[in-house]
Amino acid sequence: MASSPSAVGAPKDGLPALVARFAQALENFQRSDATFRILSTRNRDPAKARAGSPKTLLVLDSSFNPPTLAHKRMALSALFEDSDARGVENSGQSRILLLLAINNADKAPKPAAFPQRLAMMHIFGDELLADVAAADPRGERYRCDGVDVGVTTEPYFHAKAAAVAAASSADGYHRPDQQPPEQVYLTGFDTLIRIFDPKYYSSPTSADGDNSSSMAAVLGPFFARARLRVTTRPDADWGSVADQAAYLEGLRQGGLERVGGRAEWARDRIDMVGGGGSKQEEAVVSSTKVREAVLRENWDALKTLVSGDVADWIREQGLYAGASA
Repeated sequence: MASSPSAVGAPKDGLPALVARFAQALENFQRSDATFRILSTRNRDPAKARAGSPKTLLVLDSSFNPPTLAHKRMALSALFEDSDARGVENSGQSRILLLLAINNADKAPKPAAFPQRLAMMHIFGDELLADVAAADPRGERYRCDGVDVGVTTEPYFHAKAAAVAAASSADGYHRPDQQPPEQVYLTGFDTLIRIFDPKYYSSPTSADGDNSSSMAAVLGPFFARARLRVTTRPDADWGSVADQAAYLEGLRQGGLERVGGRAEWARDRIDMVGGGGSKQEEAVVSSTKVREAVLRENWDALKTLVSGDVADWIREQGLYAGASA
């Protein structure tokens, strides 16, 4: 990627300046007409610039308030599975994109401001690369090229995917002479429910004959360039793992077509996976739990919810100390 003039590339010993650099990069983005931009790039081999479009772009789209161990499990399990599926000879052509939507950037986001979240995402990205290196020290199996931190003004998945695909080489991954990467969005089951909620789309048989906002018209281009990797979230609201698997199977057996979608999306473009941690781990990892731990100054508990460097940053920066749980 050609470096954007607003890109952030602070080394580990430059962390105190990280928030200011992201604040400036974010301001530059907001002043532009761009709907997506990479603000920070971390390559597994720091001596090598990112070259060309990756084969697979694993997109973790979240509020990152803060990045948690649940985010880490989702990203690493997707990366390892993608590498194993494609084999060693192709495993070096994937990247992870940590994506933050800032469509309300003119309002003060709480409890952590956007530059602080971006700083945590940057630190989190370094930790992801360290975990990949620890799992495969010689780089022979999980050769993830790197981790990027990006922002978008688009609120919906289909628009985010289009913005990522269309961004210039200065802002994103577009290479006119190369195939665009397949985007794989890492989501929770609750997001899958929202994506296929008919209330967000017009009827395919609208009275005025305009079908441009129907589910098929909106999501068709999305599933042509992207996949969903859905992590189950068993709880009282969304049911058991079996309930969630049954919901996806229902979509595949005609449920999607009944609400204006296409069954092949669910069959061919959606994968459902387990949470990757113990039930106890999955039960406690949430932003609310993070804030509760900070308010109690229970730093040991905090490190069971977020990674070590992110926990240290939260404590050093005084984040969430005044936030109500």
